Amino acid sequence: MDFNLTEEHLMIQQAARDFAQNELLPGVIERDEKQIFPTEQVKKMGELGFMGMMVDPKYGGSGLDTISYVIAMEEISKVDASASVVMSVNNSLVCWGLQEFGTEEQKQKYLPGLASGEIHGAFCLSEPEAGSDATSQKTTAIDMGDHYLVNGTKNWITNGNTASVYLVIAQTHPELKHKGINVLIMTKDMPGFSIGPKEQKMGIRGSDTHSLMFSDVKVPKENRIGEDGFGFKFAMKTLAGGRIGIASQALGIASGAYELALKYSKERKAFGTEICNHQAIAFKLADMAVNIEAARHLCIKAAWDKDQHKNYDVSGAMAKLFASQTAMDTAVEAVQIHGGNGYVKEYHVERMMRDAKITQIYEGTSEIQKIVISRAVISE
Repeated sequence: MDFNLTEEHLMIQQAARDFAQNELLPGVIERDEKQIFPTEQVKKMGELGFMGMMVDPKYGGSGLDTISYVIAMEEISKVDASASVVMSVNNSLVCWGLQEFGTEEQKQKYLPGLASGEIHGAFCLSEPEAGSDATSQKTTAIDMGDHYLVNGTKNWITNGNTASVYLVIAQTHPELKHKGINVLIMTKDMPGFSIGPKEQKMGIRGSDTHSLMFSDVKVPKENRIGEDGFGFKFAMKTLAGGRIGIASQALGIASGAYELALKYSKERKAFGTEICNHQAIAFKLADMAVNIEAARHLCIKAAWDKDQHKNYDVSGAMAKLFASQTAMDTAVEAVQIHGGNGYVKEYHVERMMRDAKITQIYEGTSEIQKIVISRAVISE
C-alpha cells in the first residue's frame, strides 16, 4: 500500500493548480455573477489535456489514469466549479462512454475533437419526470428502419447550448421498460433539435445549463451506441464513473474553501490575537481537515478501483456521498469563519457554499448513493 503520488501525478497536480490560479481565478466572481460560460478557459483546458484525460492517445487524448483525473479535478474545482463541471461531463460521461462502448467509427469521428477541447459534449439523461428515477424515460426514439425519430424533453443539461455532441438517452421499446432504452449520438444542427433558455441557478452559475427539446429529430441508426436496448446500462455504467468526477469536484470545493478559511483565520484578529488561536475556530479547522482528508482517500480509492478494473459502483457512491457532504459542511463553516466578510462575494467562500450544494444533487442525489451503498452492504 503506497500513499505517495507518482512523479507524473505531482506534475499533473502542479499543472492543474497553476492553471486554476493563473487562468481561472481572474474573473471567476464576474463569471459567476453574470452567468458567463468560461469559453476561453475551457479551450485552454483542452490544450493542456484536461478535457480528454483518460482518452487513448490514438484518439487524441492524454491516456492518463483515473487518479490523475481526480487530482486535476480537485485543483480546478478549488477555484471554479463551473469550469470543472464542464471538464467532468466531457471526461467522465461523454468521452469515457464513447471510448468504452462506441464503435470504432464513432470513436474516430467524435473523440479527437472532444479530447482536444476543440468541441465538448453533453450527457442527456434527466427529464421532468426522470431524475433519480432514470428508468422513466419519456423521450422516445422510434425505430424507423434506417433511423430513429426522437421526440421529448431533457432537463438540466450541463453544456446544453455550448456542446457539439450530445449523448441522448431515449425509450424505444416501452413494453420492455428499462431494457428498451437506447443511447443516441446527436448534434444540435439536426432539424427539430431546439434549446431552451439558460437556467437561473443558485450555484455553478458559469456553467451552461439548459433544457433540450426534440421534435421529430431524425437520428441515423449508426449513431446508436451499443446494441438495441443498451441505453439504460450505458447510463448506469457511465454515471458510476461520473460520480468519481463529481466527488472530486466536491473535494475541490471543500479543500478550496478550507484553504481560504485557514488563511483568513491567520490574518484576522479578534480579542487581541489571530482568530485561529481561538478554540472555537481551531476546532472548526480541525474538523474540516479531517473530513477533507477522508474524502480525498475515498475519491482516490474509487479511482484506483476503476483503474484496476474492479467494480467501483459502491466506492464511487461512497466517495460522492461523503465528499459532497464534506463540501457543503466545509463551505458553510468557511463562511462562518470569515464572519461578515464571508457573506460578500469578494472573499469567494459564499460562491463556494452555493456551488457545493449541487454536488449533493446531480449525477445521483445523496439519497440515491445511499440506496446503492445500502443494497450492496445488505447483499454481502
